[in-house]
Amino acid sequence: MTRVAIYARFSSQMQSEASIEDQLRICRDRVTREGWTVTEEFSDMAISGASMQRPGVQRMMDEASRGSFDVIVSEALDRLSRDQADVATLFKRLSFYGVKIITLSEGEISELHVGLKGTMNQLFLKDLAAKTRRGLRGRVEAGRSGGGNAYGYDVIKRIGSDGEPIKGERMINTTEAEIVRRIFQDFANGHSPKAIARKLNDDSIPGPRGKLWRDTAIRGHRTRGTGILNNELYIGRLVWNRLRYVKDPATGKRVSRMNPQSEWVIREVPELRIIDDEQWTRAKERQEDIDATPAVQGIKRSRFWEKRRKTHLLSGLLSCGACGGTVVTAGKDYVACSNARKLGTCTHRRSYKRGVLEDAVLGLLRDRLMQPDAVAAFVDAFTTEVNSQRGAEVGARKRMEQEHAQTERKVQGLYDAIAEGLRTPGLIGKLEELEAHKAQLAARIAEPDPTPVRLHPKLSELYREKVGSLATSLQDPDIRPRALETIRGLITRVTLNPDQTGGINMELEGAITAMIEAAQAGALSDVDHGSVKVVAGVGFEPTTFRL
Repeated sequence: MTRVAIYARFSSQMQSEASIEDQLRICRDRVTREGWTVTEEFSDMAISGASMQRPGVQRMMDEASRGSFDVIVSEALDRLSRDQADVATLFKRLSFYGVKIITLSEGEISELHVGLKGTMNQLFLKDLAAKTRRGLRGRVEAGRSGGGNAYGYDVIKRIGSDGEPIKGERMINTTEAEIVRRIFQDFANGHSPKAIARKLNDDSIPGPRGKLWRDTAIRGHRTRGTGILNNELYIGRLVWNRLRYVKDPATGKRVSRMNPQSEWVIREVPELRIIDDEQWTRAKERQEDIDATPAVQGIKRSRFWEKRRKTHLLSGLLSCGACGGTVVTAGKDYVACSNARKLGTCTHRRSYKRGVLEDAVLGLLRDRLMQPDAVAAFVDAFTTEVNSQRGAEVGARKRMEQEHAQTERKVQGLYDAIAEGLRTPGLIGKLEELEAHKAQLAARIAEPDPTPVRLHPKLSELYREKVGSLATSLQDPDIRPRALETIRGLITRVTLNPDQTGGINMELEGAITAMIEAAQAGALSDVDHGSVKVVAGVGFEPTTFRL
């Protein structure tokens, strides 16, 4: 039996979800005609094919690595990816997993398809980007928006004489325009962007896209023209192509780059003016005064953005128990709730010394998590569950051996028929299919048997020794980075909960599988970590400590 996974994708918000169902339907028809069986279906909606950071693709590759299907069927290769490098990577990884790619447009995908089709898709993306930019520039030349919308304006939706929607037209939102003028006035009068944002939130005024106001949305970046205080559209000047965006191949995220000023497209749109020249000039003069201060000049001379920031033990792991927001750096050695400090929307205003929190977390990791009784219960339950799964795998292997024997008998029968003179195309094709299936079964049967999981009976003691050793290693600058990475891997989240006495309860959630690996390296190397969820709650509830 050939097990099939179907993948479908559409890339634009303008397309309908019916596009996915249409792709799935025609792929199912092909599978039915071939006599195969659909075991999985994956899809990504309104996500570009130029990125591999798609949930459907990631789940598909994860299931492929587990041997969940033999073939992937899709409408066309560009549904899987339009990026040439990504197509090659997909093909290489799926080939390693023993999974074929078959598309309705190209048939079974080979190295030749990967090279030629990948190149064609890459050229399509480049050509599409060029055409899109030409269209956007035409709109800007006509005084319309080149994409997106700024705070203070509404999108005008209307149909042209040709029956097509007219894009890029904007009109002033009078309510938001008053807020823009208020921001410029307050800033020119000496208020900081942080103070302005906090007052707007106190007055329950919705920010851009209905979210809370943040100082960064007001301050922006002068050179890049971002932020309320730097948007020249407010003085009736439309500036387009100031920035270009490139995709980081490692993360799939867009990164902005400045274009030369000679490439900017500037058009006057006086009907969109919100701020008068006096307000704009006063704001720009204050920005220049701030830039001229010794503190700002010192920061610029340091060129801190070129230096790699130091990663602390709890960076990105701290959260506020009062509002659920993030706890971030507040000064050289302190951390505090970001919502309380920047937005004024949280009552948890206390700051904490980073070193004190780190020492407390190390103590919790070492002394309060992985308690002996809890570990003993976990080891028993975990070992029973995982070895039960291994028993199921052994049963599946026996069934494959039986199927292999049956396939071998069918192959021999066809050989006998051919030897007697029956050599029809259908017979030869059936023989080739059975031979391929037999080889695939043989490859799976040849894989080593799953080994039983055996966790060390003194897992908690081993864990404590390892954490103690890692904590000591943090003091050694040569090995600190590796120790820091290992310890951070043991932590899922640290929540700071203020109490009524002015103290704080710190709640630490540990990553169970990481703790086991730290105590007994390789113990879970062959285990599906998702299976840990079956028994993850046994004695491993979040641990609280009063600081």
